[in-house]
Amino acid sequence: QLVESGGGSVQAGGSLRLSCAASGRTFSNYAMGWFRQAPGKEREFVAAINRGGALDYRDSVKGRFTISRDNAKNTVFLQMNSLKPEDTAVYYCAVDSRYSDYLNGLCCDYWGQGTQVTVSS
Repeated sequence: QLVESGGGSVQAGGSLRLSCAASGRTFSNYAMGWFRQAPGKEREFVAAINRGGALDYRDSVKGRFTISRDNAKNTVFLQMNSLKPEDTAVYYCAVDSRYSDYLNGLCCDYWGQGTQVTVSS
């Protein structure tokens, strides 16, 4: 089970930190990441981190978002700074046994329920 927290409403330029706590099994050998879905749009990849610490981000969030993980706590984080109205979406935590699946459209083995992020101008 994956449970996200940390969503909310902020003004443009603000920050939020999302957390995703995994339970039921250990995910230290899995890749962990985030997707988002805005109203009327398809779900899109945001960021991912593999078990070795390799990172990937979608271009529009590079330099503003930082993904990290704490394997001891089975948790992945997404620090979001300099938020823009176009970042408004439901953010989903996702875990997959293959890191490449985040980038090839085949993700993911496990999904969270989502947390709303709203950025006002």
